[in-house]
Formats: sequence, structure tokens, C-alpha cells
Amino acid sequence: MSAKPSNPEVARLVGLAPVFDGRARLLVLGSFPGAASLQAAQYYAHPRNAFWPVMGALLGEPELLARPYDERLQALRRHRVALWDAVAACRREGSLDTAIEAPEPSDLRELVARLPQLHAIACNGALAHQQTLLALGDVRLPVLRLPSTSPAHAGLSLAAKVEAWRAALGLYVAAD
Repeated sequence: MSAKPSNPEVARLVGLAPVFDGRARLLVLGSFPGAASLQAAQYYAHPRNAFWPVMGALLGEPELLARPYDERLQALRRHRVALWDAVAACRREGSLDTAIEAPEPSDLRELVARLPQLHAIACNGALAHQQTLLALGDVRLPVLRLPSTSPAHAGLSLAAKVEAWRAALGLYVAAD
């Protein structure tokens, strides 16, 4: 990705603000919001992205996807889950991670410093994991690579994604 020459004709995109409070025990990092998410100014807004159903299953709130966006964010905070992206800005046509050019990292060190109760970082897909490791270096927390919830990652069923996320994050999230 970083070896690609940046195309100056492709607009520079800026991601979304982090969602957190200081009690977060888990930080979930995506790579960079897709076009639907940027347009809606909402994390995981694409209707086929499995993030909200996966989180609903993990948090014991299966109706999470059906709730208004603000209520979904409140549920994450209530369960002590923070949410952001590893890339703060980039150039990209479309929504695929493979199309990202000139990625500018998010200030993950600053956010992690604001989360004193943080126990783990969960990366939603390979690019999020790669960018997180680059940004944080030798952070003294588990940095877990999870299967992407993106509809482009169709090789796993929703049930398989839920199981993989539950196996990796069961210690860090608690259902009500």
C-alpha cells in the first residue's frame, strides 16, 4: 500500500473522530471508513458490513443494529468499548482497503494514553492490524488481528465472524 505512488487527482479523505470514554477496556480499530460510512458520518454504515451484528452478539445486545446510531455508540461506551480507525486520512477511490493511498496514521499513542483501563486493541482486518502495529510499535497491550467485518471479506459467514471475534475478545467485553 505505501509503495503505491499517490494519485493527486484522487481527493484526500478524512476519517471519523474516535468514540470512547476514559473507562474503555477494549479499543476496536478499523482501517479507514468506507464511502457509505464517510457519507453518513457513521462507523460501519454499509448495510452489509457485519460490524454491528458482531458487536451486538458479543455484547449480548442482538438488536444493536436496529437501534439508532447514537444508541449503538452509547452501547459501546456502556460496555467499555472504544472505536476508531488506524488511518486518519488518505486518498482512495471506492471503499476497498487495497485502494488506500498515502495513508496518514491516526494518533493512536495519544488515544491509548487517554484510556488508562485499556486491556487490548482489536483490529478489524489485516490493514488495521498492520497500521496499528506501525503506529504503536512496542505497545504493552495485546494487539489482536480479527477477521474483517467488511462485505468484501465474504469468505467467512456472519456466524464464523462472531465466533472468531468472541474467541479473541471474550475476556475483554462483557454482556449485560
